[in-house]
Amino acid sequence: MNSQVKFSVAPMMDWTDRHCRYFYRLMSKNTQLWTEMVTAKAIIHGDKNRLLDYDAQEHPLVLQLGGSDPKEMAVAAKVGQDWGYDEININVGCPSDRVQSGSFGACLMQTPETVAHCIESMGAVIDIPLSVKSRIGVDDMESYDELSHFIETVHKAGCDNFVIHARKAWLKGLSPKENRTVPPLNYDWVYRVKQDFPTLTIGINGGITTLDEASEHLDHVDSVMLGRAAYHQPYLLAGVDQQIYQSERSVVSREQVLLEFIEYIKQQQTNAVPVRSMTRHILGLYHAQPNAKKFKRLLSGKTVEIAHLYQWLEQGEVLVGS
Repeated sequence: MNSQVKFSVAPMMDWTDRHCRYFYRLMSKNTQLWTEMVTAKAIIHGDKNRLLDYDAQEHPLVLQLGGSDPKEMAVAAKVGQDWGYDEININVGCPSDRVQSGSFGACLMQTPETVAHCIESMGAVIDIPLSVKSRIGVDDMESYDELSHFIETVHKAGCDNFVIHARKAWLKGLSPKENRTVPPLNYDWVYRVKQDFPTLTIGINGGITTLDEASEHLDHVDSVMLGRAAYHQPYLLAGVDQQIYQSERSVVSREQVLLEFIEYIKQQQTNAVPVRSMTRHILGLYHAQPNAKKFKRLLSGKTVEIAHLYQWLEQGEVLVGS
């Protein structure tokens, strides 16, 4: 992770695709954006263009990989570097059954040596930053010492950057959705990691919903990651550059964001990209604003056309205070 990175939007399966990331970049120039998790096997054997292509505006951009085979992870990491990504991340936090069946994600916290071997293999073939996104533990990992051991083992293999979701993951008995809310948050353990490993770059994730909360966490760690709060209330990203990075650029209006995204939609339509696959990411643009429900209904109808968005803007019903 670049030392200048203080704020990022979490990788979220089925959500943070290239269209979603472009939308986010319209509101914040400094926020670090992450891909959805892509498995190393998919990159090696699948459609690389479909999996990896992005718009140049999306930088700084992290490719998150899923996998546990050091050779496969190295090949995929090299592809990612050649594709132009700014950082490669290993997913050691996802608790889903599908991920577990592939022997990667959160279950890798139980075998830190495996993660270390992946880091060594990847570090041997790329020269862009490597990072690990983990939990504070899984299942029967009850002690801080086990988390500390995981960090130390992976760090010795060459990883200096960690983003830690401040919840344990329960691999049996809880769904991925429940794993985002049921295990209690323990921010203190993440703060302690930073204290015990002061030379490492430590980021924190989990349950953070506002920029004020993010600012408070930055008193203890190096970076803060928001996930679902950013997806459902995306306009909060419009204040990131000013509040988190002390930028002097003016806050972009919702109207300007929508106008620029319309231009993006028009461009993507020439590549036969369905409008709805793009507009689904902007449902929350007017969250908590007058007529926000009307905006969602507009985008949730049987057909969604650019003309509807222009008409929305021309009506000016929600632009006061935007």
